[in-house]
Amino acid sequence: MKRRIGILTSGGDCPGLNATIRGVARAAYEMFDAEIVGIMDGYRGLIEGEWQEMKRSQFSGILTLGGTILGTSRQPFRNMRVIGEDNVDKVAAMKKHYNEMKLDCLVCLGGNGTHKTANLLSEEGLNVIGLPKTIDNDIYGTDFTFGFHTAVDIATEVIDRIHTTAASHGRTMVIEIMGNKAGWLTLYAGLAGGADVVLLPEIPYDIKEVAKSVEQRAKNKKAFTIIAAAEGAMSKKEAKMKKKEREAFRAESGFNGIANRIAKELTDLVGVEARAVVPGHIQRGGSPSAYDRVLATQFGVHAAQLIAQEEYGVTVALVGNTITHNKLSEIAGVPKLVPADHQMVQVARDMGISFGD
Repeated sequence: MKRRIGILTSGGDCPGLNATIRGVARAAYEMFDAEIVGIMDGYRGLIEGEWQEMKRSQFSGILTLGGTILGTSRQPFRNMRVIGEDNVDKVAAMKKHYNEMKLDCLVCLGGNGTHKTANLLSEEGLNVIGLPKTIDNDIYGTDFTFGFHTAVDIATEVIDRIHTTAASHGRTMVIEIMGNKAGWLTLYAGLAGGADVVLLPEIPYDIKEVAKSVEQRAKNKKAFTIIAAAEGAMSKKEAKMKKKEREAFRAESGFNGIANRIAKELTDLVGVEARAVVPGHIQRGGSPSAYDRVLATQFGVHAAQLIAQEEYGVTVALVGNTITHNKLSEIAGVPKLVPADHQMVQVARDMGISFGD
């Protein structure tokens, strides 16, 4: 049995991409006669026809390597069927290059946008398998995505380090954690790092409630407060607005990120010394954790098993302790957000952590 496999990584980079690529390749080489084609820079490479035939040696030494050896780019799904000024029919171009590469299947590593395009290509008749990557952990149908746990470790270390300086100076520190629509990373890191307030996109906050938490800690002889805020957190007032209205409101108010805004508001409301900390893309970088190396390897091997069985139009998933897969058509475009009554949220509330609501 011979299989010619195309692999691409799309969307934001994260730890574990290379470990997953390695898992697919090594398992494929062991299980059947495999040829692997690396597609450069995600869907852009598939659209423009940039690819290379990979050698076995290229998959050695990459288990611990962060980022992606194939490169990546963001190609918004909403533009995939839009023909721009370059007059390129993107879907037709991707199908053309898939056939020119003589692929038996295409393996797409990425997040929600990547999976929507993967499903589009599957509906167009290509053999596609998805692999769920994102530090946001917001892909429906899988308990965890690779990259998430490493980002949790990094964000937690940031909170740990801020804790010591906050305690030393008696400051209120607002740490901005990545996560525009989903708050899983902030929730886990906030709980692991001992944050006093956790602000999520899914639970709109009232700044006066946040201020009460800071004041209550002061009454309890706690001179400092740690606030973990997801970058997409919004006030109750903003939550009632439509997206464009919210963007206009923020532009008018000189919005400079959630952490800076909350720090300023708390300084004005409570009179505390409040500082904003934005670790940013540090959360995406570096070597994957041991957990993510194992998960990425399991995901990659399962993808190779699916190729051996010629089972396409699916994406790999972790459900409980089992590596399985879901239909792309059932999970593409379905975000996995933090429910307000999620067990982790209740655990945090029972610990006295405020969500500002």
